[in-house]
Amino acid sequence: MKAAASFNADAIRNERVKLLRSIRVLKREDSVAGQYRGYCSTVGVAEQSRTPTFAALKLYVDNWRWKGVPFYLRSGKSLERKATEITIEFQRPPHLMFSLSNSAEITPNILSICIQPDEGIHLKFKVKEPGSEQKMRAVEMEFHYQCFFDGAQLPGAYERLLSEAIAGDPSLFTRADGIEAAWSIIDPLIQSWEDQSTEKLSTYEPGSWGPLEADALLSREGRRWHMNCGMHEDCIEAVSKQSTDPAL
Repeated sequence: MKAAASFNADAIRNERVKLLRSIRVLKREDSVAGQYRGYCSTVGVAEQSRTPTFAALKLYVDNWRWKGVPFYLRSGKSLERKATEITIEFQRPPHLMFSLSNSAEITPNILSICIQPDEGIHLKFKVKEPGSEQKMRAVEMEFHYQCFFDGAQLPGAYERLLSEAIAGDPSLFTRADGIEAAWSIIDPLIQSWEDQSTEKLSTYEPGSWGPLEADALLSREGRRWHMNCGMHEDCIEAVSKQSTDPAL
């Protein structure tokens, strides 16, 4: 969304709604719905259920800032691990400073914003090796809250929401028109996925990263999913200690 005119709930939520209303109508071919094997054997689930447990989408935001930029989203249950991250792949510059024999060496810079479980930021970019004329190497810069602040406990999502509710600040809560705008985007797709007359849902193995069709959604345009946030070794102990602390 664009920056709000002021940091108050109405101004922030107005910009959110503007963004949602700028999202182009989704096409079935720009989505993948999946269901992990064994889901229909779960207690309480119908044998022929078409409820997706995974979804991948390609969408566009038709406003001045994001016109023509594809956004890819995926989410699912029973995946390899629980993680939430935002990856930004920068466009290739129109002119390369270095005369490389193989320009394919210049891969896009990647900025990853790590939200869960190891909050932080990763930046991956290419540099020219010292003393070489053409050789490039990928390097990374990273920041981890748990490492930098010596395992300081960060509030969980619901903990933050509860504290904001007690304080009377609705900024983090979705307004009714925002909920309606969001559902108007995804509801037609959900109805299509659950329609028995349409093609079956894709399937995937529990513990994987979802169905192969989700990879094909990106590969047909020469792209792939990025997972750059992985847990930093120095932070594993601090995060594990928090998750097993009986006081939390």
